[in-house]
Amino acid sequence: MIIRQLQDTPADAWAVQQVARAAFRDLFDIPAGEPDDDRRTVRQLARTRHLVRSDPGGCWIAEQDGEALGVALAMRREGLWLLSLYAVLPRAQGKGVGRLLLDRATEYGRGCLRGMVCVSPSPAAARRYRRAGFTLHPAMALSGPVDRAGLLDPGDIPVHPGNATHFHLLDSVDRRLRGAAHGVDHEYLLAHFEELLIADTLAGSGYCYREGGAVKLLAATSKRIAVRLLREALARVPDGVEARVEFLTAEQEWAVDVGLELGLTVANRGYLALRGMRPPMPYLPSGAFL
Repeated sequence: MIIRQLQDTPADAWAVQQVARAAFRDLFDIPAGEPDDDRRTVRQLARTRHLVRSDPGGCWIAEQDGEALGVALAMRREGLWLLSLYAVLPRAQGKGVGRLLLDRATEYGRGCLRGMVCVSPSPAAARRYRRAGFTLHPAMALSGPVDRAGLLDPGDIPVHPGNATHFHLLDSVDRRLRGAAHGVDHEYLLAHFEELLIADTLAGSGYCYREGGAVKLLAATSKRIAVRLLREALARVPDGVEARVEFLTAEQEWAVDVGLELGLTVANRGYLALRGMRPPMPYLPSGAFL
């Protein structure tokens, strides 16, 4: 078996995609044989190549006889280490493959004082991150059709579509909440998610990304603005599409309340693992870009 850095090629991006799908199929109840949604596949392939370009030292693959067994994609943003993806084929688990990959990914974070990972509900994953020194914050997920009767008057905080001219505002909000900007990741998010929503008033600022029914990342300087953004994002979920909001820790009760008011179901779902920092608030992380 060899462990090597990923290359910015279609073949390596596809290998990452296949390993991740196989590793998470049972965990997330993906029916065998179900084809990937085209937009999701394009987005995931682009995510791998984006990170290989921005963080080549954090992107690793384990191979044996030319077959990919596991992958790890890590990044550094202004002193914050983040793990975007960590996956091992089911038949290769428990054989040291994951440990070797995680060692390479964490070595890339040497010198970073803070770390953040969105952790699956897998007991093995929880054990591994806790042993790596992360504090595990149990997380919830909201899901279901949006009850539009619960969409109240939005009040006096305007929300409008965002674009690349807002990146400085986004990075400023990021630094205030998690101590590090997303930087180049906002370019990827804007290109591959359906819309970016912005609130910018004298009382504060915030933003969120939406893709279909999923609110993928939300950050704001106050709960009031965060609530307004989440309500607006959920109001824009197309009819017939289920809404999804994931990795809500107890600090994000404001988001749980919004979801319940709109008829969504709340359930336990994995962990937000943090090292050297408290849960950002109000903040809903992206699973891939934290």
